[in-house]
Amino acid sequence: MLKISNPDKILFAELGITKLDVAEYYQKIALSLMPYIRGRRLSLVVCPQGASKPCHYRKNASEGVVLDPITNVDDLLVHVQNNTLEFHAWGSTIENIEKPDIMVFDLDPDEGMDLTQVRRGVKDIKSVLDELGLISFLKTSGNKGYHVVVPVKPVADWNKVRAFAKSIAIVMEKKWPSLYTSNVRKINRKGKIFIDWIRNVRGATSIVPYSIRAKSAGVSMPIAWRELGYIAPYGISMDEALKRTTRADPWKDFWNAQKGQWIN
Repeated sequence: MLKISNPDKILFAELGITKLDVAEYYQKIALSLMPYIRGRRLSLVVCPQGASKPCHYRKNASEGVVLDPITNVDDLLVHVQNNTLEFHAWGSTIENIEKPDIMVFDLDPDEGMDLTQVRRGVKDIKSVLDELGLISFLKTSGNKGYHVVVPVKPVADWNKVRAFAKSIAIVMEKKWPSLYTSNVRKINRKGKIFIDWIRNVRGATSIVPYSIRAKSAGVSMPIAWRELGYIAPYGISMDEALKRTTRADPWKDFWNAQKGQWIN
């Protein structure tokens, strides 16, 4: 493994997680994580003094981090050595930068919302996508919501994908007006879930599968649809994430599904 300076530095004080713990996690999880990050522009959440101190994003508003793309585990660990905790990626590859191959819906609930209502939101958006014949995949966010991810064949440009994603949020807002909003303003979220379609705008990024979250040390973890009822959005720890990679991958068909799906 790449040499890590200050390996005993505490990054998550309440959990006693060190910089070396984080580096070892990313080294062990890399085989699962790399397909979702390799060759993509990135945004990084960097926490030089640990997660409880001020962190910052490293990104350029339109171009992602001005660094060489990650191609291997050492590239990944260089960022960890430089105090990166979270990895966010574009929904397109650098090779085909103007044609997204991943569409993400972030279900962002109002503060204090019951988890039962959040889970209903996940089921409702899946039902809308199912009606359109789109195969979707589920992951925890590592924070308070879930992410529903749709792999698509990279044939439509950003404007079309953005418009399509927004239309899904508007459909949900119109179908269940008391439950969902497509409006980003917090004042519109009282008692509702914001269906965040803005992850699908050119230059936006989304937390990648298997990334740690700085707020909680939870992991944004791919899970099976049947697990929605008993895995909370913040319910997967680093240790649990590593254990789960020894089992069947609930996203094993992700890239195959992409080949048969596109947005017109």
